[in-house]
Amino acid sequence: MKFLLSLSAAIDRLNEKIGYICNFLVLLACLVSAGNAMVRYAFDYSSNAWLEAQWYMFAIMVMFGASYTFRRNEHVRVEIFYVMLSERKQLWLDLIGTLVFLIPVVLILAYLSWPLFYLSYLTYEDSGNAGGLLRWPIKIVLPAGFVLLALQGVSEVIKRAAALEGLTTIDAKYERPTQ
Repeated sequence: MKFLLSLSAAIDRLNEKIGYICNFLVLLACLVSAGNAMVRYAFDYSSNAWLEAQWYMFAIMVMFGASYTFRRNEHVRVEIFYVMLSERKQLWLDLIGTLVFLIPVVLILAYLSWPLFYLSYLTYEDSGNAGGLLRWPIKIVLPAGFVLLALQGVSEVIKRAAALEGLTTIDAKYERPTQ
C-alpha cells in the first residue's frame, strides 16, 4: 500500500501542476479576449487565430481542469443522499462510484476520442477559417484530458482504500456550495 500511496501522491502532484497551468490560462484567455475586442473596435481589425487561441485555451481549461477539480474534491456530485451518509460510507460510495463509473467511462471516452485526434494528425488538419490555427494539436487534449481524469480517479481510489483501512486520513469532506 505504501507504493500505491506514493503513486497516488505523484498523480496528485501532476494534476496539481496542470491545475496551476489551467488557472493561468483563465487569466490569459481573458486578456486575449479583451485585447481582441479592443483591437476589433478600435482598429476595425479581427484575427481568427486569436479567436481560435481563446477556444483552444478554454478546451485545455475544461479538459485538464477536470482532473484538477476532482483532485480538490470540488467536482459536481449528487448530494441528496451523500450528505446524510457517515464519513466511512461516503468513502465507500466515492470508491465504488469512481471504480464502477468514472474510470471506465473516461477510459472509454479516451479510447473513442483518440481516432479523432489521430485522423486529424494524419491529415494535418487546420482551421477552415482564414488565418486560423492548426486543428490537430488541440485535438490531443480530448484523450489526454480523459486519461488525466482516469489517473486522478485511480489516485482517489487508492486514497479512499487506504483511509478505509485506517492507513491514512484524507480530507474528503464535501461542502455544499453556497447559492
